[in-house]
Amino acid sequence: MGELLRKVTFPELGDERGNLVVIEGAKDVPFEIKRAFFIYGSDDTVVRGCHANRQSEFVLINVAGTSKVMVTDGDRKEIVELNHPRDGVYIPRMMWKEMYDFSPDSVLMVLASTHYDGTEYIRDYDEYLKEIKK
Repeated sequence: MGELLRKVTFPELGDERGNLVVIEGAKDVPFEIKRAFFIYGSDDTVVRGCHANRQSEFVLINVAGTSKVMVTDGDRKEIVELNHPRDGVYIPRMMWKEMYDFSPDSVLMVLASTHYDGTEYIRDYDEYLKEIKK
């Protein structure tokens, strides 16, 4: 079996003026980007996510600060710390995800392969386990 999540490092361009990170859909991420959102203002006691998506794929990047991401398929579990704006993690569909341990300055950018559709979310872990074992 392969990895549950895949680390991604984006091109970083820069000179004496600073750095520039470029992210292009269907090139640097394995899908066309349909939605982007940011999580910020959380702290080290907050857990975000706590769901799986039937259709959506995601790439998560901490553009400032740090956070951790836990992904499980119900059997295996992987945890990664995101701590550099050029590093991200790709999460395929039907993976349970939790984001936590946010630094005070954390800004977690999420790129999604779909527009928002609340019906594709599985927000109960027991329901998730039943659905993936069908």
